[in-house]
Amino acid sequence: MDRRQEILEAAAKSFTLFGYKATTMEQVAKIANVGKGTIYTFFANKEILFQEIAMSLVQEMKAEADAVLDSSVSFMDNAHNALMKMLQFREKHLLFAKLIEEEKELRTPAVKQVLIRIETEILSYVAALIQKRIDKGEIRDCDAELVSYLLFKAYLAFIVDWHELHDDKIPEEKILNLFKETIFRGLIL
Repeated sequence: MDRRQEILEAAAKSFTLFGYKATTMEQVAKIANVGKGTIYTFFANKEILFQEIAMSLVQEMKAEADAVLDSSVSFMDNAHNALMKMLQFREKHLLFAKLIEEEKELRTPAVKQVLIRIETEILSYVAALIQKRIDKGEIRDCDAELVSYLLFKAYLAFIVDWHELHDDKIPEEKILNLFKETIFRGLIL
């Protein structure tokens, strides 16, 4: 493994354990077993290091979503499977969970900026999937960007927010059926 990769892994570990605000370059250097100057050889500052780690999270999330896409199934099923996979990743990945917690509690500007960038990447990914199906004539012509926002935020509300306000989670099949009968129905030709 090269030094740059060791630094990225050490920084990810530190951000996961301590959050963005409490992580120092000294901690990262110690975890990576390198001198602090070595970190600055690869990364100008903590924020750039943090952004690179966050974008690697996005790539992992997209890869997991891509893995559940199946060209032989409907747009509805693919959209549902990809959105569920991304939201499950968001909930289960410890670094992602730590960032969301830090943003809620401390309102750290760098964390908020990264979370916005991650959401923008997710929305762009979903919009591209929608546009591809529009181009194939499988769903109605629509504003893919707005529909991706609607789908993502609605799924987020049912997967994450619902549980915060209610005692139980909604079963995945029930969520899919709700979306089939409402939003997806309006998209299908």
